[in-house]
Amino acid sequence: MRPPKAAAGGVRFAGYAAVFDAVDRGGDVVRRGAFSGAGKVPLLWQHMGAPVGEIEAIREDARGLRVIGRVEAPGLAERLRAGAVTGLSFGYRVKEARRGSVREITALDLVEVSLVASPMQPLARVHALADK
Repeated sequence: MRPPKAAAGGVRFAGYAAVFDAVDRGGDVVRRGAFSGAGKVPLLWQHMGAPVGEIEAIREDARGLRVIGRVEAPGLAERLRAGAVTGLSFGYRVKEARRGSVREITALDLVEVSLVASPMQPLARVHALADK
């Protein structure tokens, strides 16, 4: 799926790409410290294609993986402003996990962060916007 086309103009956003200790729709839960050592990653649309902007800051806090990014893709910025896209997600490779009633991911390699229409973790959302 391609980023939507429309008027140009970027937008900055802040949100959580992951929320700790909350089971996602796939039965996984990410634990604090899982993103330890995460560095710069691309910002994608729906986990596919070319970058649609840039992740400017990324870090774990008490709630989850907080990101600040900038969207440059024409149309996608407008969808963010309109509230039509609010989901965040991340691509990863599991390094360590525990099995129980859910899979607890305790260490991973972060590959990318994506804006998505429907996040696997319903709490992973954009929570603030600003024109760049």
